[in-house]
Amino acid sequence: MERRQILVTSALPYVNAGIHLGHMVEHLQTDFWVGFQRLRGHDVRYFCGDDTHGTGTMLRAQREGREPEALLAEMEAEHVADLVGFGVFHDHYGSTHSPENEALVAEFWAALRAKGHIAEREVTQLYDPGAGIFLADRFVIGGCPRCKAEGQYGDNCEVCGATYEPSDLIGPRSAISGAVPEERSHPHLFVRLESFHEFLEEWTQSPGRVPPETANWLKATFLAEPLRDWDISRAAPYFGFEIPDAPGNYFYVWLDAPVGYIATTKQWCDANGAKLEDWWCNPKSEIHHFIGKDIAYFHTLFWPALLSVVDYQLPTAVHVHGFLTVNGEKMSKRKGTYVLARTYLDHLSPEYLRYYYASKLSAKVDDIDLNFDEFIQKVNSDLVGKVVNLASRTARFVAGEALPDYPAEMDEGLFAAGAAARTEIAEAYEARDSNRAMRLVMALADRANEFVESREPWNLKKDETRQDELRAVCAIALNLFRQITIYLAPVLPRFAEASARLLSIETETRWEDVTTPVVGHEVAKFKHLMERVDPEKVTAMIEASRESAQPSETGSAASSEPGEALAGEPLEPECTIGDFSKVDLRVAEILEAKAVPKANKLLELTLSLGGSERCTVFAGIKKAYEPEQLVGRLTVVVANLAPRKMKFGLSEGMVLAAGPGDSELFILSPDTGAKPGQRIR
Repeated sequence: MERRQILVTSALPYVNAGIHLGHMVEHLQTDFWVGFQRLRGHDVRYFCGDDTHGTGTMLRAQREGREPEALLAEMEAEHVADLVGFGVFHDHYGSTHSPENEALVAEFWAALRAKGHIAEREVTQLYDPGAGIFLADRFVIGGCPRCKAEGQYGDNCEVCGATYEPSDLIGPRSAISGAVPEERSHPHLFVRLESFHEFLEEWTQSPGRVPPETANWLKATFLAEPLRDWDISRAAPYFGFEIPDAPGNYFYVWLDAPVGYIATTKQWCDANGAKLEDWWCNPKSEIHHFIGKDIAYFHTLFWPALLSVVDYQLPTAVHVHGFLTVNGEKMSKRKGTYVLARTYLDHLSPEYLRYYYASKLSAKVDDIDLNFDEFIQKVNSDLVGKVVNLASRTARFVAGEALPDYPAEMDEGLFAAGAAARTEIAEAYEARDSNRAMRLVMALADRANEFVESREPWNLKKDETRQDELRAVCAIALNLFRQITIYLAPVLPRFAEASARLLSIETETRWEDVTTPVVGHEVAKFKHLMERVDPEKVTAMIEASRESAQPSETGSAASSEPGEALAGEPLEPECTIGDFSKVDLRVAEILEAKAVPKANKLLELTLSLGGSERCTVFAGIKKAYEPEQLVGRLTVVVANLAPRKMKFGLSEGMVLAAGPGDSELFILSPDTGAKPGQRIR
């Protein structure tokens, strides 16, 4: 097998937020793949770092009365500690706020300028006269222009799913100061992305570059029409790199963030006597990015376009994963399911979550669910009940003894079958289908346990005349256990190391070790390799997460930069009886309901308002109802809402619903006897 040179990255965590269990989906999936490649003997370098720039970082530092660099140092230490706590180790963990990154960004910028890819034009934006800052979409809050829901951000409504411009909001306010924003113009710099259209279409649609689901989404959503210019500048004040030939303007975070992958590599190269060109300018060097589906746009369009104007290597592949839900719902601070990595580590073993995620993840861009009841059951059943049990039931009978020559004639072909499985398991790991890999490994554990059950070593121990048979049975069981722990090593490295110590194996484990039985090694006294998951500790973790969910002291909202919301109280202006009397509320019958493709929250409803009157409404209730549940039901609709053109179609009204969250919404329904078309008075 030829030794591969592989550079791997995870998306850069935003410095203004802690790492939570949703982030860990990506970091652990990457780490599984990196661990597998290293176990196979390939030359692998794994890089990550903090994404530092943006308005959010600037405002938090101002609020806390310190320089941004102090915040960066504190958050980097927290992020690294959390990742290491989960067994995720990088060859280097960097920062986008580094001299190396600033120099590289300037290099990219000069190439874009020289090749005519930059345009400049005036952009009118909302401006906070109190804070003296142009407002990104997520720093403007007000009423949704479609459904009138208050406290919505300036890019989309979380109630009805409408998308709009910040200036479309009803009664917009700055989330920073509460001031009424003004419209002001400022020159912005753009990358002419359409000039890369042909290249990007060919690159994204090439097999293996991105997942098929992502390739299809890119083609249907963006590449089917001319690509819009990409706004890559932000006016001062802004925390970031000032644009060299445009004083008072700064590079937008999404330009300098991916360049941080190269800068972090350079920092490692400079510290280790290596050459950056060997990793980023070498056709033999594979480059693999692991990202979430929410940032696929940037990594599969903007980033390849940037790389194409310089002499750096394009990614070999961009691997995209879905989101995490907890107990079937979006993570919730109120329910204690918004769990920070550190809170988890304070209560539970990282090996539990590593295995659970591995059992869920595949190469598809599918969301995965962390169901705590299933989490407890799966870890206890698979790892403790099958894998650990295999060693605990046999090692104690031969503790202190050297393992004999492997008795292949007695093992019913199990060791040979386990060794042969390495090809299929390796294919699953290579394809990032850890779900399949775990199923294959657990099938080996099932067969090994069946063998132990049939040979009953606990009964052999009682018969002095069958001690050689006992040692042979234990040797078989422990070698099958050894195979299984090697296959699990990319997912459970600490467990694999402890298991190797049980068999007094001190050499570095390799993938091909599954083909050679362990002979002559002394079996150590058995120690617990893994405890069962304690449900009370899971409950304590949830309670600790719920207790730590405190409201923001500043009343500010999240920025459009990567990171977490600091959600304040929504502004809710009063309305008069005259205002309310303008709303035409009617009873409607739901004739048809169907999911809107590529929309997380929307269902398309066809409503009858009596007689032949029909209307179409896009309602943000997808997580609360299956479409077939709604057909034939009566509900209440705002019938005189101005039609709203959405990318999915024209919405001609609004269905009323109430509830605390997306998955706990309840559509309002009239009492029995109401008829479609009747007005509500």
